[in-house]
Amino acid sequence: MTQHGKKILDARQKVKRSRKYDLRAAIGLVQELSYARFDESVEIAVGLGVNPRHADQMVRGSVVLPHGIGKTPRILVFAKGDKEREAIEAGADYVGGDDLAQRIQDGWLEFDRTAATPDMMSVVGKLGKILGPRGLMPNPKTGTVSPDIGRVIEEIKAGKVDFRVDRAGIIHAGIGKVSFTTESLEENASALLETLTRLKPQTSKGKYMRSISLSSTMGPGVRVDEVAVANALR
Repeated sequence: MTQHGKKILDARQKVKRSRKYDLRAAIGLVQELSYARFDESVEIAVGLGVNPRHADQMVRGSVVLPHGIGKTPRILVFAKGDKEREAIEAGADYVGGDDLAQRIQDGWLEFDRTAATPDMMSVVGKLGKILGPRGLMPNPKTGTVSPDIGRVIEEIKAGKVDFRVDRAGIIHAGIGKVSFTTESLEENASALLETLTRLKPQTSKGKYMRSISLSSTMGPGVRVDEVAVANALR
């Protein structure tokens, strides 16, 4: 058995699979069980009582985490003229139009987030098959298509996280690093969960927040008491 395998098995044995932890305890356990030699990301998975195949039950949006995500993303912006200068001054890493679109079509993807001004969506639209599956497509619903491009960039740098329910009805998002304090990770997680609660579709029936799990990049999943979380958010 490799050392890596022994570490993950040891970590899994410390998690009581039949138990659902309160949010703070779950975060503390994820931090305790982190064994990688790098600062692992902390990720949350929230199972929702929605059917994403129905347009009126598609949950997507964004939230600015109060303590950021622990890294500065590389931001690509589609803009021109005065908005191009605004994007550069706000700290965008790459700004352009058809030139950037061509680079992306040629296989270049050295960026983490994208944004665009509305007048550039005719250029961006051609990249849907490339950016869409990677979660990189600018979208008005997540606030990444806006004439106020400087504000958009500032929010992304401050820790704005976009999310979208997948085909199984689950939201996946990063909420920080294991090196964060437990309190900071709890506040980040709560900000996301509060946003999801506000976005509950009117057509969603029955239990909305069905499951919550936390994990580090390399660590085991830790189940969270979703009932306690839902009650606390009411």
